[in-house]
Amino acid sequence: MSFFIPTAFADAAAPAAGPAGSGFEWIFLVGFLVIFYLMIWRPQAKRAKEQKNLLGNLQKGDEVVTSGGIAGKINKVTDDFVVIEVSDTVELKIQKAAIAATLPKGTLKAI
Repeated sequence: MSFFIPTAFADAAAPAAGPAGSGFEWIFLVGFLVIFYLMIWRPQAKRAKEQKNLLGNLQKGDEVVTSGGIAGKINKVTDDFVVIEVSDTVELKIQKAAIAATLPKGTLKAI
């Protein structure tokens, strides 16, 4: 069976290999971290900051859209909840975190 596997002889005069971490790997690591920061962390932090400002600036009379797609006008604002008037007779109490965006004034009348 040894005719399928040739015999390997070690070469005593082989040059010594360079150090294992030559620094080239660091370029890829730093590049990966820069891409991670620019494509994932920074946009997510920016969006979180915008959402925090949106929720902090809610006032009575603002027209908003919830994450579920319900559009209405704010009647009352508390620390964690908002009362939204959906129609003349219907008011909904929702969490502030469920508000996705504010609408320009007069948008609900145009719908």
